[in-house]
Amino acid sequence: MHKILELYNKLNKFGADHNMEMTIIEPGHIVYKMEVQDKHMATPNAIHGGMIAAMMDGVLGVAALSASAEDDKLVSTVEFKINYLNPARLGDQLVGEGSVDRKGKRIIITSGQIVAANRNVVIAKAMGTFNAYPPEKAGVNPNG
Repeated sequence: MHKILELYNKLNKFGADHNMEMTIIEPGHIVYKMEVQDKHMATPNAIHGGMIAAMMDGVLGVAALSASAEDDKLVSTVEFKINYLNPARLGDQLVGEGSVDRKGKRIIITSGQIVAANRNVVIAKAMGTFNAYPPEKAGVNPNG
């Protein structure tokens, strides 16, 4: 794994706190998995939309990061648009897949979707824009 991605895994407390598991298929193509837990629920029947948005930010952002890591750069979210298509339920096995649609020197465009794999239902789709920048700008030393 590239040192930038190792650094991300080390610093990403949010993903760890929500048991989000990342797999990089190839640079620019990733999968994130998470089981819906009681702490994610907004109502007895549906997950909070903010948790889906947070997972989607990870799906889109890590797709961008996996591509920018080749240039030793981190990424930050500029914007993303999400469409909620179906509610996620307690116990759902969410699988988010993200990919890079276009990678420039600084701007990376990604798209992704999250499905409840156990029910074969699409939960959300999104597109995002990310800014690639050197890790030192975030106060991070990638070499130690």
